[in-house]
Amino acid sequence: MTTMIGFTDTDKSTSAVLEDVIRSMDEEHITLRQILEKMGESGLLLLCGLLSLPFLVPVSIPGVSTVFGAGIVLIGIAVTFNRFPWLPSKLADRKLERSKLVPVLERGLTILRKVDRFVRPRLLGLTTGGLVSRINGLVLTFAGVLLMMPLSFIPFSNTLPGVAILLLSTGISQRDGGVVLAGHLLVVLTLLYFGGLAWAAYAAGNSLLG
Repeated sequence: MTTMIGFTDTDKSTSAVLEDVIRSMDEEHITLRQILEKMGESGLLLLCGLLSLPFLVPVSIPGVSTVFGAGIVLIGIAVTFNRFPWLPSKLADRKLERSKLVPVLERGLTILRKVDRFVRPRLLGLTTGGLVSRINGLVLTFAGVLLMMPLSFIPFSNTLPGVAILLLSTGISQRDGGVVLAGHLLVVLTLLYFGGLAWAAYAAGNSLLG
């Protein structure tokens, strides 16, 4: 059985949302469903950013980009339609021990507070509004598709979309239009890079046949 979880958008930074979640955890156990409902879009985008981290090196581990890229695509689709992706009830309702979970979340909160020093709400026209949110979600989804391309053996083929995903997820969650714009530009750069690779492969094939 599966369940769909909806979320309400928030103007708070991801660190503020996570801090609220930690403060509200007054019971011995909490479920993944409750965490996602409390964190909303910020939680999904935080997960998206984490999934992009392994690709911030010139050459990535083969096979990982396909799995992580698929997860990023699902998150991008969820952001586009303002809905959480379908989750099995056993996963969504699994009870997690507060005593073990809170220390992990607090370490994550420390990192997010450092990120807050560099990003801030600006160029809000690029991060707010239904149409803009859908466009950003679609671009994020497309970046995930680019990450899934079986080109991990080629330098920067995973790095460029990985950085784009990190910028987009961070910019959207923190309402930083400047960072979002940089993410869009990285997606364009990725397309140009892949186009150059395709042209080089085509030219090499022609020279061999000639």
